[in-house]
Amino acid sequence: MALNILIVDDSALTRKAIRRVIDMVGVDTEQVLEAENGKEALETLETENVDLVLADLNMPVMDGMEMIYHMRGNESTKHIPVVIVSTESSTTRIERLLADGAKDYLHKPFKPEQVREIITRNVGV
Repeated sequence: MALNILIVDDSALTRKAIRRVIDMVGVDTEQVLEAENGKEALETLETENVDLVLADLNMPVMDGMEMIYHMRGNESTKHIPVVIVSTESSTTRIERLLADGAKDYLHKPFKPEQVREIITRNVGV
């Protein structure tokens, strides 16, 4: 099954790096979409079929947690798994993110095999 993945990060370099790793580890993708912040991501989710969102926490306009909050409140997006990709290292904060609707967490910097594992774990490919 080819996946549609949305990468949400205010850093174009980070989005490009994640996209490159997804290609490198052989994840079967139909589309890899990008957004600079949570607001852009929500707009993309209105028009595109997305299987997985990989999102940063700290972004201007709308951060990752606010984006998740809006996604969970919307019938058409509440089922989409969101993996937070961040430098956040506080165990308490990570547990809070997971309790508040994030499906999983990937710590930056990450290894390519961690990206493959997190995608496999959250969308079952």
